[in-house]
Amino acid sequence: MKKLIPAYVRVPVIFFFVFGAMEYFIDSGDRAAFIKYPMVSLFLFVFLFLLIAIEITVKAIDNITYQMLTEEQKEKLAVASTVSYKESAWFKNLMQKLTKTEPIENEANLLLDHDYDGIKELDNNLPPWWVYLFYGCIAFALIYFVRFEMMGGDNQEMELKKELAQAKIDVAEYMKTAPDLMDEKTVTLLTDPADLAIGKTIFTTNCAACHRADAGGQIGPNLTDDHWILGGGIKNIFHTLVNGGRDGKGMISWKGTLKPKEMQKVASYVISLKGSNPVDPKAPDGEIWVDEAAALEAK
Repeated sequence: MKKLIPAYVRVPVIFFFVFGAMEYFIDSGDRAAFIKYPMVSLFLFVFLFLLIAIEITVKAIDNITYQMLTEEQKEKLAVASTVSYKESAWFKNLMQKLTKTEPIENEANLLLDHDYDGIKELDNNLPPWWVYLFYGCIAFALIYFVRFEMMGGDNQEMELKKELAQAKIDVAEYMKTAPDLMDEKTVTLLTDPADLAIGKTIFTTNCAACHRADAGGQIGPNLTDDHWILGGGIKNIFHTLVNGGRDGKGMISWKGTLKPKEMQKVASYVISLKGSNPVDPKAPDGEIWVDEAAALEAK
């Protein structure tokens, strides 16, 4: 077998097979197993070193032994090394165990009485490899039947549905701790005073120049009344902050300046200013906006 697989192939295959088994069977989280478990990795590297050392030592001994042979012995060895693996003893034994073939000289003992236009039939046994495979299929069918038909195991379609449902739950949980990934569909109204205070600071820094510090309106519209150009409510205001106002005029997009979390806070602060009645407000712009969802909940 060693002659069929060279050492420079055999050793790396063993090495990477062991490391692959580590990665597959060991739950190492987000880090590679050989990094998380350095002592195991050290053992494997030492194991690889010993394999290489043994291969080199065996090769050196073989070379020394070969040099000690006579010319006649070297010729016999050369002839033996050219023998095909199909002619080797281990291969013949293996094939005999797998097939249980009978020698050609025993064919007369295997002939049946059947004769179809001169064609005769041999009473050969089924090859063991086929029989074992057949028994294995029967065992698999029984296990499969009990698992999925009697015990109600999940089939592939059900597994997919469960995994998709769990994925939605995981995404929702992740979004709760990753507010910077929110969009106009997932944004929610904030009412905590600390969040509104931060929103006020952002508004004063970035929005007061156009809407005034009290949001009564200047270049931009009054944000304290019921009239909205692009719709009110947390989702519409968040959408306007992200994408900007009307083309060619109106507010710029703030998505390159403010994070989604910051836009959520400033939008919530703006909504909190409704009905604050600033001094000398700008005339209403747009149309009266009614939160239909809130109205339905009130009913």
